[in-house]
Amino acid sequence: MLTLLDNRLWFPDPALALNDPDGLLAMGGDLSPERLLLAYRMGIFPWFDQSQPLLWWSPDPRAVLEPAQLHISRSLAKLARRNQYHFTLNTAFDRVIRACRQLREHREGTWITPGIEQAYCRLHQQGHAHSVEVWQEDSLVAGLYGIALGKLFCGESMFHRVDNGSKLAMLALCRHLSRHGGELVDCQLPNPHLMSLGVTSWPRTRFLHKLKELQQQPLTHGCWQPGELML
Repeated sequence: MLTLLDNRLWFPDPALALNDPDGLLAMGGDLSPERLLLAYRMGIFPWFDQSQPLLWWSPDPRAVLEPAQLHISRSLAKLARRNQYHFTLNTAFDRVIRACRQLREHREGTWITPGIEQAYCRLHQQGHAHSVEVWQEDSLVAGLYGIALGKLFCGESMFHRVDNGSKLAMLALCRHLSRHGGELVDCQLPNPHLMSLGVTSWPRTRFLHKLKELQQQPLTHGCWQPGELML
């Protein structure tokens, strides 16, 4: 049965999530930083559109990527070596999340509502949410953002304005995480694009066990310091 949240800061056990639709756990609550962080620490994330109430999910299985297992095609490796683009970390978070919203609005609609955008910008200001930016000269051409929980990064969304731009952003993220001890990227739900990058599906129980372990383990110092990223 779907849980209705109130003003208390809590969530039901993810094991109680519905099978149909897969992973729907709760409805209501708010997008305060405290509630969002509690959700991610429990393996739960918000996903809804402006026509729906606030919905919370914990699907089974869960799409995940170990940074060292990122699939780098020959064409992607060649593109990365061209030095056609440069990469930064946490220098344009608000522009990245806005671009993710705008891209999906023009395609199939978006779960990145104005409330979501404002909430994640607050999390960024508090040091919990981070972005990777891909630049062509002075133009922002691709990027991604998500939430950091110790050695786990919870990916939220990505965008691209050039071919393979989002793949380059993922490559930059995974190599950066590997250098700083990161072990897992939560990709939430599988799709063909993610699977082509090496994303696999874990049972929810396995993911939650790993989440509990990794969020207690810090990355090396300076991991999320804003600045240039090296591939």
